Amino acid sequence: MKNIVLIIIGILVVLCTGCSSSTSTVQDEICMTRKQLADKIKGGWAAKTIGCTYGGPVEFLHNGTMIQDYTPIKWSKDRVIFYFDTFPGLYDDIYVNILFVNVFDRLGLEAPADSFAVSFANAGFPLWHANQVAKYNIKQGIMPPMSGHWLNNPHADDIDYQIEADFAGLMSPGMPNTASEISDKVGHIFTYGDGWYGGVYVGALYSMAFVSDDMQVVVEEALKTIPEQSDFYNCVRDVIDWHRQYPDDWKQTWCECQKKWASEVGCPDGVFAPFDIDAKMNSAYVTIGLLYGKKDFYRTIDIAARCGQDSDCNAATVAGVLGTMLGYSNIPELWKESLYEVEDIPFAYTDVSLSKLYELSFKQALGVIEQEKGIIQDDQVVIKVQQPVAVKYEKSFESHYPIDKIAVNRPLQDSSEFVFDGNGFVLKGYAKCADEEYVAGVEMYVDGNLVETSNLPVAKASSIDNRRVDLFHRYQLPDTTHEIVLKWLNPRKDAQIYLGEVLVYAGQPNQLTY
Repeated sequence: MKNIVLIIIGILVVLCTGCSSSTSTVQDEICMTRKQLADKIKGGWAAKTIGCTYGGPVEFLHNGTMIQDYTPIKWSKDRVIFYFDTFPGLYDDIYVNILFVNVFDRLGLEAPADSFAVSFANAGFPLWHANQVAKYNIKQGIMPPMSGHWLNNPHADDIDYQIEADFAGLMSPGMPNTASEISDKVGHIFTYGDGWYGGVYVGALYSMAFVSDDMQVVVEEALKTIPEQSDFYNCVRDVIDWHRQYPDDWKQTWCECQKKWASEVGCPDGVFAPFDIDAKMNSAYVTIGLLYGKKDFYRTIDIAARCGQDSDCNAATVAGVLGTMLGYSNIPELWKESLYEVEDIPFAYTDVSLSKLYELSFKQALGVIEQEKGIIQDDQVVIKVQQPVAVKYEKSFESHYPIDKIAVNRPLQDSSEFVFDGNGFVLKGYAKCADEEYVAGVEMYVDGNLVETSNLPVAKASSIDNRRVDLFHRYQLPDTTHEIVLKWLNPRKDAQIYLGEVLVYAGQPNQLTY
C-alpha cells in the first residue's frame, strides 16, 4: 500500500510545477515538502509579530491622514523585546489568535463554535471595540452569532476579526473556502457583515499565499471569497483598480480610497471623526501595502503602516501574508534578528510562544490538508487547492445613517431621559464605583415601553475589560421622535453612571447642498 501511495505522489509531483511551493498561477494541486510548509507557516507568524511591532509606535496617531515620508518609524533589533516587556497588549493581534489555535489543539478540527466563544469570553486579556462588546454579550447570555450581530454590537463592522483571522488561513494552506468555514464559526463571535468579511478576506490572503508567489493573484483570488454586492468587496475592488491606474503611486490610491470610502457608519468613536477602525477601510490599507509593496518586506510593511489608522494591525497583516509567501528562511535577517530573544517567551496572557505557535499551526495545517483530501506521505505534501467561493451576504446598519450627535453629559439620577428624532441611537458613557465588584442595574424605556434591563459592571481602575463599551443602543426603531427613559434600579452614593453623547441614526443620510 505504501508503494502505491508513493507512486501516486510521484505522478502528482511531475504534474505539479517542479513540486514548487508557489506559482504565479493557481494550480489544482500544489506539491511541497513538509519543510517548505513549516517554513511558510513559521514565516507567517514571525512576520506578523514583526509587522505588529513596526507599526506599534504609530498606532492611531495618524487618523484621517497618511504618515508622511519625513516622519520616522524607527526600527532596531530590540524593538520586539521592548514591547514584550513594556506593552504586551500591543500583541492582541496574536494572543487572540493563540486562543483559537489552542481550542483546535484541545478539541480537534471539529471544535464547535460555542467552545471558541466560551474560551474567548473567559480569557483574561484586555480587549477593545467589537471584541469587548462580544465578551460582554456572551457573559450576559447572548451567544454567537448574535453576540457579533450589529443589532447587539455597535462595533460589528470594526477591524477586530480582520486582525485575528490569521490562524484560519495558516491552518488552511491553499484552501480558502475551508478558511472561510472556520471564520464562519469563529468570526461571528464578535463581527458581522463587513466586519466579518475583514477576517474572511485575511484568511483567504494567507491561504492563497501558500500556493502563489504573485501578490496580484493572491489579492484577486482572496477577494473572490467576498460577496460582490458588499461594500467591503467594492472598496477592496476599487483599490485593485486604482493600483492598475496608478501603479507607482500608492498615495494617489490612498487619496481616492479616503475620498470614496472613509465615512464611518458603525463604530460610535469614528462617526463624525477622523478615527476609522472600520474593517473595509483598514483592509483597503492592507491591500495597498500588499500591492504597492512589490514583495519587498520593508516596503510592504512601511506602506501599510503609513496608510495610518490601525497602523500596527495593518502592518502585521501584510507582513504575515508576505512572510507566508516568502517563507521564514527568506525574511531578511534585519527583521528576523529581532525575534531571536523572544521566540521561546510566551505571549502575554498565554502559555504559547512563537516557537510553540509554529508547531501548533503546522500540526493543524497537516490535519486540514488530510481532511480536505490532500496527501501526506513521508516528506511530501500534496495540497488540493480550492477555487475561492464567496461567503454569504451580510450587511450591518442597513438603512441606518448617522445624522447627529447629542451631548447629554450628565450623571444618571434615579431616572433620566432624552429625546431624539431618528430610527436608532447609541448612548456612550460609563459606570464607576469605589467598590469594583458593583454592577449597576438599569432599565431602558423607549416611548414608555420597557425594552431592556441591563447589568453594567463598573470600569475598574485595573481594567475596562468587563464593562459595557457603550451604555445603551437601539436600532430599527420607527423613523420619528423618540423618548428614552433610563431608571437606575440599585443606586449607591459611592457609585455614578455618567451619560455622555448620543449618536443618532435616521433612515436617510444628511444631504449637503450648496
